[in-house]
Amino acid sequence: MGNTFDFVYGLNEPIDEAYVWSKDILPTMMDVHQFSNILDIWEYGFTEMLNNAIDHSEGQEVMVRQIQTPSACEIQIHDDGVGIFKRIQQALQLTEEQHALLELSKGKITTAPEKHTGEGIFFTSRVFDNFAILSGGLYFSHQREQTENWVDEKKSMQGTSVFMTLSNHSSRTLQEVFDEFVTGEEHRFNKTVIPVSRVLCGNENPVSRSQAKRLLSGVDRFETVWFDFEGIDSIGRSFADEMFRVFRNEHPQIEIVAINTKPGITKLIEGKQP
Repeated sequence: MGNTFDFVYGLNEPIDEAYVWSKDILPTMMDVHQFSNILDIWEYGFTEMLNNAIDHSEGQEVMVRQIQTPSACEIQIHDDGVGIFKRIQQALQLTEEQHALLELSKGKITTAPEKHTGEGIFFTSRVFDNFAILSGGLYFSHQREQTENWVDEKKSMQGTSVFMTLSNHSSRTLQEVFDEFVTGEEHRFNKTVIPVSRVLCGNENPVSRSQAKRLLSGVDRFETVWFDFEGIDSIGRSFADEMFRVFRNEHPQIEIVAINTKPGITKLIEGKQP
């Protein structure tokens, strides 16, 4: 058994995510008040996602639901705005809304660079046990102990819904998650992991230079990029050449790493090393 708490906030009036956290959400988390690492994660993730709704949704209201049980907590944030994937598509002038999933997975993507770094969703999706976004007809989910899981769903809804779940007994800390992707003395967000499957439609495999260029777009913002080939059976020679010879020759300062590759893909990639 657990407790459910619901809150509704108007977006046409000033709203402060830090105030909402301290006034409404924190007092309901009695089961984890003694665990500073868990409270740190929740404060970070909740305020980042609520701020996204405030600054980007262009909606009328945002609804927050918290479900607290002895074993875990889930928080849902729903707004009635334009939708996160549609907004990214429009801001980046992408040909398809689905491509917004790929851009979001890279990190450092924001539609308001004067206000945001584009790091919030990237890190929030990785610090919780389960994280998901449903917007329009697209659904993105990430589970902490699994590889990327970006899935198209035949659902249609207005606005954006964010779902976050964390065990009340988690030993994870914010810092250890940051340390996976932050490097150097300046602690900059310089490493990312990109699922190659996000460039595909249906059952196709990555074969063309245009697919490779879409995957590589914007990765010059990072120093190290891991491309995750989980679920990919084969790649084309042109795709491999563009990614692992042409791009590497043009950007020798960027470390490109392929992970979860099948033997045939590994052999082709190694053959393209400059």
